[in-house]
Amino acid sequence: MNESEWLAEQFESNRSHLQAVAYRMLGSSSEAEDAVQESWLHLTRSDPSDIENLGGWLTTVVARICLDMLRSRKSRREEFLDMSLAPAPSANREGGLDPEQEALLADSVGIALLLVLDTLSPAERLAFVLHDIFSMPFDEIATLVQRSEDATRQLASRARRRVRGATSAKDPDLAYQRATVDAFLAASREGSFDALLAVLDPDVVFRVDPALVAPGAAREFHGAPLVAKQFVGRAQGARPVLVNGAVGLAARRGKMYFVIRFTISNGRIVGIETVADPAEIHRLHFSVLDD
Repeated sequence: MNESEWLAEQFESNRSHLQAVAYRMLGSSSEAEDAVQESWLHLTRSDPSDIENLGGWLTTVVARICLDMLRSRKSRREEFLDMSLAPAPSANREGGLDPEQEALLADSVGIALLLVLDTLSPAERLAFVLHDIFSMPFDEIATLVQRSEDATRQLASRARRRVRGATSAKDPDLAYQRATVDAFLAASREGSFDALLAVLDPDVVFRVDPALVAPGAAREFHGAPLVAKQFVGRAQGARPVLVNGAVGLAARRGKMYFVIRFTISNGRIVGIETVADPAEIHRLHFSVLDD
């Protein structure tokens, strides 16, 4: 085995880790793959004898590439939540993942977490992902974000508060909302029409984002029976999330991610709205809720 073959083998052994880092940093499989491929180009232009820890070196390179990509997004926010899922190391590089593999990866990353991460600044996101998810020391992260170690700790701390803001919430109203949404979610997943009727107000209104329906299809449904019919046996992949301080759901249809918002009164749901427009989603504030 010559040096080039050895280097390629070592890179492939690190690929799954690099893609995991890049996907959590970028939330986009195509951009994550681009970042990983660029790290390979960096490696081929470097002298391997100067690299003591190849895995750590590649992680640092990928993180720096992702940071630059995040900073460039301001001029192209329309690509927000291009969340087709990141290819696994064993996936066919041409065919990509099958739907079952994609669903498993989505669950492992967490729909709600990806939504929250995209609300962070690039430096906050990098500090949180590298330290809290991948256990990189703060002194190494500080070099990447060009801050002091203390300032880098503060970046991660701010991000942590955003990500985990709802997990310790004791607001009685939040608990009340959560119980109602949980009952709705359970009834939907179980396919129980009667249980859905029990949690919906008789005059509930359900408004659907145009991106989620075919042209000319109904976008508004009135009354508990008609609304319940839309959700029977669905919401299998939906996850609870705090949206602008209220309990909602994050879900996906194919490669499109969307948010379900609820209006609740007297223990019943009086309004349901889906939001799928990337620009609109970006204006929302998210925090992760325990599932």
